[in-house]
Amino acid sequence: MTLARVNGVQLFYEFHGPEDGELLILNNGVFMNTTSWAFQMPDLAKRYRVLAYDMRGQGQSEHPEGPYSLEQHGEDLDALMDHLRLGPAHMVGTSYGGELNLVMGIHHPARCRTLTIITSVSHSEPLLAAIIERWRLAAGLGDGPLFFRLICADTYSESFLAGRPDLIPMAEQRYAMLDLPAAVRLIESFARFEVRADLGRIKVPTCIASAELDVLKPPRYGEIMHAAIAGSEFLLIPGAGHVAVLEKAAEVNTIILGFLAKHAA
Repeated sequence: MTLARVNGVQLFYEFHGPEDGELLILNNGVFMNTTSWAFQMPDLAKRYRVLAYDMRGQGQSEHPEGPYSLEQHGEDLDALMDHLRLGPAHMVGTSYGGELNLVMGIHHPARCRTLTIITSVSHSEPLLAAIIERWRLAAGLGDGPLFFRLICADTYSESFLAGRPDLIPMAEQRYAMLDLPAAVRLIESFARFEVRADLGRIKVPTCIASAELDVLKPPRYGEIMHAAIAGSEFLLIPGAGHVAVLEKAAEVNTIILGFLAKHAA
């Protein structure tokens, strides 16, 4: 188990892929951990030196008390890159991790070679804010499997749920291990996130991918970011719900690798 104490927190991290590959950093969705990229890692690690890590409050990293923020996660990642003596990286993130990518592009641009932002937003409109408040209340009940059942309809497409009857019991087992007080802090961090006014500051090459059937963070959010970030690309992942990295893994991998190929060293 590889841990680094940076910015006052212990972060778990691991490297994959060739040591001489271009650096790529994976930024997790809100309840993800390093293992959640299982359908991306084999393709990405063929060419790239991939750093996977858990943010504070996630997975095998420390889950400190007190409020979290995406700006704080950005400071954590900046400090981790310093600790590991890393140069600029391709940043790939989904959902909460894509929102961290926005923070990195705004506040830590020297750390970023490119940004790939998957099923993410720059702010919350009233429906998303209401869903996230329901998530906060659901997590506060203290029952991981119940929490998953209360949020799964927001995160997966109907066709995926219908075609994967094994998903519910598998996910319930994973959510039974979730640190729900930390999950609440992560949810509250997202609820405060708002960077629309700063999107124009992002100058590094940026790819934005939204999912066609995402009811949580619909494609219009991706279009807003695309309009505000000069030179950005916008792509729609067909037939996918919010967890596109699982539902349409091959398509997501093609988007990531195709975009990065345009910006190879």
